[in-house]
Amino acid sequence: MENQVYNPANYERASIEEYGYKNHKALKITWSIISKVLVVFAIFMLYFSVLVIAIQSFNSSDSTTEFKSFTFDNYISMFTKRSLNDSILNTFKTSIFATLIATVLGTLVAIGTFYLPPKIKNRLTLLNNIPLLNADIVTGTSLMLIFSIFLPINKQIFGFWTILIAHVYFIFPYIVLSVLPKMKEIDPNMLDASLDLGVRPFKSVLKVIIPAIKGGIFSGLVLAFTISFEDFVVGYFTTGNGYNTLSIWIYSSIGRKSLFPGVYAFSTALTVVMIVGIVIYNIIKGRIGAKNEKKN
Repeated sequence: MENQVYNPANYERASIEEYGYKNHKALKITWSIISKVLVVFAIFMLYFSVLVIAIQSFNSSDSTTEFKSFTFDNYISMFTKRSLNDSILNTFKTSIFATLIATVLGTLVAIGTFYLPPKIKNRLTLLNNIPLLNADIVTGTSLMLIFSIFLPINKQIFGFWTILIAHVYFIFPYIVLSVLPKMKEIDPNMLDASLDLGVRPFKSVLKVIIPAIKGGIFSGLVLAFTISFEDFVVGYFTTGNGYNTLSIWIYSSIGRKSLFPGVYAFSTALTVVMIVGIVIYNIIKGRIGAKNEKKN
């Protein structure tokens, strides 16, 4: 039998379809369009309420179903209603003091927890997470019952101090959870090294540990302030004696047909300030990062 020389020209080439390939180009295009539509829809649903409030803040009509004419009077009127101004000031005062207290305590607790033995550390972390998992209404009710025990001693106990303690209680865990991951990123021997060099323990924490975890402290502070500022449930159960925050003041106005227009103006102004602050922070952070890269 003569040896046959292989010649590709004598054979027909198989198509890729014969190997089982299926063209999913149309399916990929369809999925790409659907995914983009879903992303746009999700963003729209997230910010639609903010957009409605922004539009209403420029509406000369109190009705949310009718846009009568464009006006800036609502931004002026938010300074004319005393009860609204008092509630805004109370909200800022409560949130700022609660955030500062919780940040200091939470940072110290997170640093101390990090250097504990693993078993004790895990138990403390579990205890720290319980208030996060607890429902706000349960937290508010339980704190109200605890404060009620002291009513025979002081019948005016409910007010600024009770709502401040309540806010510190439920934003404290967020600080701990923000600082602990940063503690894991630093050298665990850093504190021991500073102590070996003769630095006192408290000064070592201030001069060595805190500068290394300042990013976690700042992020926890911002998160805690945001949660405290928008709280309603816990504050509603623990306030009293006419001390109203903004959310409680708005709740007391729900029975009316429409809210005071100054509320829309304040909400819009606060949103703009927060967006500008975030943009400025990112710009400064980017410039600092660029300078550090050039130095390296």
